[in-house]
Amino acid sequence: MAEKSIRISIDEKACKKCGLCIAFCPMKVYLSEGGKPIIVNQNACNNCKLCELRCPDYAIIVGGENVD
Repeated sequence: MAEKSIRISIDEKACKKCGLCIAFCPMKVYLSEGGKPIIVNQNACNNCKLCELRCPDYAIIVGGENVD
Protein backbone atom coordinates (compact mmCIF):
# COMPACT_ATOMS: atom_id res chain seq x y z
CA MET A 1 0.00 0.00 0.00
CA ALA A 2 1.31 3.45 -0.93
CA GLU A 3 2.23 6.00 1.71
CA LYS A 4 -0.08 9.01 1.92
CA SER A 5 0.88 12.61 2.51
CA ILE A 6 -1.15 15.77 3.03
CA ARG A 7 -1.62 18.03 0.01
CA ILE A 8 -0.20 21.55 0.50
CA SER A 9 -0.75 24.35 -2.01
CA ILE A 10 0.98 27.74 -2.01
CA ASP A 11 -0.49 30.53 -4.13
CA GLU A 12 2.70 32.29 -5.17
CA LYS A 13 0.80 35.33 -6.47
CA ALA A 14 -0.96 35.88 -3.13
CA CYS A 15 2.10 35.15 -0.94
CA LYS A 16 3.82 38.28 0.37
CA LYS A 17 6.78 36.34 1.82
CA CYS A 18 6.05 37.19 5.46
CA GLY A 19 7.50 33.89 6.75
CA LEU A 20 4.71 33.16 9.23
CA CYS A 21 4.05 29.74 7.68
CA ILE A 22 7.70 28.82 8.18
CA ALA A 23 7.75 30.14 11.74
CA PHE A 24 4.54 28.41 12.89
CA CYS A 25 5.06 25.00 11.26
CA PRO A 26 5.98 22.59 14.09
CA MET A 27 7.05 19.90 11.61
CA LYS A 28 9.53 22.04 9.61
CA VAL A 29 7.73 21.42 6.31
CA TYR A 30 8.88 24.75 4.83
CA LEU A 31 12.13 26.56 4.20
CA SER A 32 12.71 30.06 2.87
CA GLU A 33 14.17 30.48 -0.60
CA GLY A 34 14.73 34.14 -1.35
CA GLY A 35 12.09 34.99 1.25
CA LYS A 36 9.53 32.71 -0.41
CA PRO A 37 8.30 29.60 1.43
CA ILE A 38 9.08 26.33 -0.30
CA ILE A 39 7.83 22.90 0.69
CA VAL A 40 10.84 20.75 1.57
CA ASN A 41 9.34 18.06 3.79
CA GLN A 42 5.71 17.52 2.77
CA ASN A 43 5.62 13.98 4.19
CA ALA A 44 6.23 15.40 7.68
CA CYS A 45 3.01 17.46 7.56
CA ASN A 46 0.65 16.42 10.37
CA ASN A 47 -2.31 18.44 9.02
CA CYS A 48 -2.36 20.87 11.97
CA LYS A 49 -3.01 23.71 9.47
CA LEU A 50 -1.13 26.29 11.55
CA CYS A 51 0.50 27.57 8.37
CA GLU A 52 -2.88 27.98 6.69
CA LEU A 53 -4.48 29.59 9.75
CA ARG A 54 -1.63 32.07 10.30
CA CYS A 55 -1.21 33.12 6.66
CA PRO A 56 -2.50 36.71 6.44
CA ASP A 57 -2.74 36.45 2.65
CA TYR A 58 -4.69 33.16 2.50
CA ALA A 59 -1.91 31.87 0.25
CA ILE A 60 -1.65 28.38 1.77
CA ILE A 61 -4.20 25.60 1.60
CA VAL A 62 -3.66 22.36 3.49
CA GLY A 63 -6.02 19.52 2.90
CA GLY A 64 -6.78 16.30 1.16
CA GLU A 65 -4.24 13.60 0.60
CA ASN A 66 -1.74 12.86 -2.12
CA VAL A 67 -0.87 9.29 -2.85
CA ASP A 68 2.89 8.96 -3.12
